[in-house]
This record gives sequence, structure tokens and C-alpha cells, in this order.
Amino acid sequence: MTVIPALIFPGLVFGSDGPNLVLTFGAAMAVMILVALCLRPMAKRMAAVSGLYSYTAKGLGQRTAITAGWSAIFGYGLVAMASLLAVGMYVVELFINLGIPVADPEVLAVLVILAAAGAACFLMIRGIQLSAWSTLLMESISIGILAVLMVVYFAFNEPKVNLGTVFAWNGHFDSLSIAIVVAVSAFVGFESPTTLGGEAQKPFVSVPRAITWTPILAGVLYLLAATAQDVALRDAPSDITASSTPLSDLFSQTSPVFAAVLDLGIAASWFACAIASVNALARIFFCMGREGVAPRAVGRTHPAFRTPSTAILAVMPVVAIVPIAIIIFGASPEEGLANLFTLGAYGYLGSYILASASLPFFLRRIGENTYASWVLGAATSMVLGAVLWMAATTSIGTGNLQTLIYAGVLLASVIYAMYLHRRLPMRLASVGIYDETRESDLFHGGPIK
Repeated sequence: MTVIPALIFPGLVFGSDGPNLVLTFGAAMAVMILVALCLRPMAKRMAAVSGLYSYTAKGLGQRTAITAGWSAIFGYGLVAMASLLAVGMYVVELFINLGIPVADPEVLAVLVILAAAGAACFLMIRGIQLSAWSTLLMESISIGILAVLMVVYFAFNEPKVNLGTVFAWNGHFDSLSIAIVVAVSAFVGFESPTTLGGEAQKPFVSVPRAITWTPILAGVLYLLAATAQDVALRDAPSDITASSTPLSDLFSQTSPVFAAVLDLGIAASWFACAIASVNALARIFFCMGREGVAPRAVGRTHPAFRTPSTAILAVMPVVAIVPIAIIIFGASPEEGLANLFTLGAYGYLGSYILASASLPFFLRRIGENTYASWVLGAATSMVLGAVLWMAATTSIGTGNLQTLIYAGVLLASVIYAMYLHRRLPMRLASVGIYDETRESDLFHGGPIK
């Protein structure tokens, strides 16, 4: 389990005309905490292999679950693509800061992405414990490197701290909504433990705990990082703030070695994020394959490691080819990252809306209906819907096609669900049946096979 590193987000949000980093990440943190409060009661009652997809099936029905599943897969996939693109970018930047000659940066970035995709496949197929410990180690190293280097940077440069500018807001709600959508991408993945309920130890304790505390702890970390980076980047030259690797460029002015160390930490963190995203994506795809609403072949597990190896091998080439295409066709890495993250955030927000709205219906279905669940589910869905709606209308107004692309995905999912309902009702009825709670979930302390 991991969330997206915030290290690159200041470069994406900072360059917009919207509000500052602290306000943006603070609002995103509040929204994610509401989502966590909606998911927690369902995670305490159901150890799911496919997380939000299965929660929605139990709450709002199978047809709505198809849309939630497609939306989540869309979000996980795009964030994984962006993560691999970031890995390639930062490894190239690492070589440059170390003074190692790079004949063709684009070729090096493509090779790095291929190597990262291969390594991620190996770790994920070997088992969730190996990949989870690997991501935890890389995230811890990355956070430690960033903290040390930021302290060193401020010690040597002593930038002027003006809290008035740090907390200033220009008053534009349209830009705030777009910025929140991008900042929400820094939190996505906090719910990924819900896809590991079938493999986690004591899932009815560990999964709710993880999804409750991850957005809180990550949010505090992001606010501290956003404040420090806002101060550091406030007076930086425009070529640095507009860069796809702003922190690396900033540190390279002080010490190329420091910048290279930072590049290594950020690349490792993005690699961990790619693993977490594909792990969650593959498990939703695996569950759909088991149910027959996706190719049944992806519902197979590895004979030795009991992981959804077929689903992992099916999605990884698609995840890797998009960032490679962005590099080969000469697209701007900055625009590529911004578009991938924003599109991914649409996918996550759509699945969050449906999963949050499922809470009261889920509890009513098992005879635990409460007024608080109806209020919480309705309030969270409306807040998410308002953010998504404002961002979508602003995006369409500027001629951006991101909203239309996501709308096309939603429409396709609805049409597919209608097709299943009319032509293959038995397959549609099977959605969610593989995530029924078992006796071993309640009384067995070891890993669930």
C-alpha cells in the first residue's frame, strides 16, 4: 500500500493560476478523510479482493459496480503510467546531475521504463508481502532523503519565509477545483488496502486501520512538504518552477550531488507508486475475470505464489507503452504528467463517489442501517461530485478533452453493463460473489489464500 509521492506535485500545481499549495493540499486532505470515513465501515465488514468495486456491488448493485470498477481501473492505470514516466524522467535527470554523458536521453528513459516495468512485474507476481515491503522501504528512503535535503537546502540558502504568501488565496473557485483534482492524485492509493483483504492478515482490523490513518498521516506530510516547497520555489526562476523536475533543478544550483541523491529517492518513490497502483488494478481485473465480466483468463492465479499473475501480465504492457509513446513522440513530459494525473484523478473521484454513496445501502443490506451513515454517504458524495463538476466545467471551458475522455469511459461502462443485463444476466449477477466473507476471515490469523 502506498500513496502517490507529493514530491513532483508542487511543480504541477504551483504553475497553475489557482490557489497556493497549502490550501490546495489541505482541501484535498479533507475530502480524502471523508472518503476514508465512508470506506472504513464497509472494510470492517467485508474482506474484499477488489475493494471499491465490490463495495459498490453490495451497496448500489452489480450494474453500478461495473462503472465503479471501470472508473477505478482507469484511475489506477493512468497513475501507474504517470509513475513510470516519472521514473524515466528522474533517472535521466540523475545521470545528468552526476555528469554521466547521455547520448540520447529519450532512449535511456525508454529503457528505464522497460526495466522498471519488468522489475515491478517480478515483485508483484512473487507475492504481495514482497512487493509491499519493497514499496514501504523505497517510500521510507525517499521521505528520509527529501527531509534531510530540504533541511540542508534551507540551512545554506536561508530563504525568506513569508507566511502571508504561503497562505494567500486569489479567490478563484474555478482554479481551486482544478487544483484540488490534481492534488487529490497525491492521495489516491490510500484505499488500495481494500483490494488486499483476501491476502492481508486480520483484514477486518488491518485494512480499516490503514485506510483511516493513511490519508491523515500522508496529508500532514504533504502539508509540511508543500509549505517547504512553496517557500523554496516562491522566488525561484520561472524555468525551474515550470520544469517537470522542479526540486531537482532547484537543488542542482546548490549541489549537483544533492540533486542526484534527490533524483534517486524520487525515482524510487515513483517506482513504489507504480507497483501499488498496478497491484490494485490487477486485483480488480482479476475479480472481474473470476466473475466472467472480464476475460476469464485474467481470473487465474499463479500456481506457486497464488497471485493474480495473468492479470498483472495482461495490464503491465499497456501501462508501460503509454509513457514510452509519450517520450517517443516527443510530447512534453510536463504536459504528459499533468494530463495523466488529472485523468487518473477523474477515475478515482468517480469510483470514490459511487463507493461513498454505497455506504448506507451496504449497511442497510446487512441490517445495520444508521442515520449517520446516510448523512456521511450523502455529504461525501455531494462534496466529491461538486469538486468533479466544477473541475469538469472549467476543463471543458478551456477546450481540454480530459473530461470528454473520462465521460467516454463512463458511457462505455454503462453500455457494457446494459449489455450484460440483457444478454448475460447470470454473469452480471455473479458480480461480488467472490468477495463474500468467509469463516477464515474472522478466525484465522494467518494469510488468506
